[in-house]
Amino acid sequence: MSATSGPSPRSPEPGPPAATQVAAAGAIDAHKVYGEGDTEVRALDGVTVSFERSRFTAIMGPSGSGKSTLMHCLAGLDRLSSGRVFIGETYLDDLSEGQLTELRRDKIGFVFQAFNLIPTLSAAENITLPMDLAGRDPDTNWMNQVIDTVGLRSRLSHRPSELSGGQQQRVAVARALASRPEIVFADEPTGNLDSRSGGEILQFMRHAVTDLHQTIVMVTHDAGAAAHADRVVFLADGRIVTEMSDPTAAGVLDLMKQLGD
Repeated sequence: MSATSGPSPRSPEPGPPAATQVAAAGAIDAHKVYGEGDTEVRALDGVTVSFERSRFTAIMGPSGSGKSTLMHCLAGLDRLSSGRVFIGETYLDDLSEGQLTELRRDKIGFVFQAFNLIPTLSAAENITLPMDLAGRDPDTNWMNQVIDTVGLRSRLSHRPSELSGGQQQRVAVARALASRPEIVFADEPTGNLDSRSGGEILQFMRHAVTDLHQTIVMVTHDAGAAAHADRVVFLADGRIVTEMSDPTAAGVLDLMKQLGD
């Protein structure tokens, strides 16, 4: 089965539940356990959640709440202990490692906190690297739109060492968007940036959702960053405890304080 096909015949359901048909990704009764016995840690403890297309969702929670684990499992970077995760109509737990690699390459963009740019490549070469490795030509019109949105057209020939931290992260976000994936996951994308650079990245991500109709799911601990999202999902002890639509920084801070208490 290819990574773009539907769920395996062994699946009890023919596809994601009806309520999540419009979802770009999601989890169903997801559990992730590390260790056993006295050392057992339940990073995820029965999480069911879906993420709508063309929406910007933030995942928040106290340290150790399971937010990064959930993102990594949704993105196919880690496997669940039990339960299911899906991208579109494809269940990731049905896929071999090779099929997972193909799906991540073709359908998922990922933005890391540490940029993860290749230092010997130019900004343009870093942006197109995933497609170059896949042997696919970029969509020129889409690439131009992404590059102009990033605002680094004059810096495309520069290597990462010649770019500021904010510019490097813009390249990383553009790389995640360049192949027009079904969903982009961003893990603390502004964590290594100053407030001005971080704000520019968040505005760009907001623009990518509003105007380019991308789907972004971001893990963050920053209430100001979460306020750029359409929705915030809050985790505590490996479970989703609440969520907030149209978040404000003050509202997120209040709720995080309650969770911390």
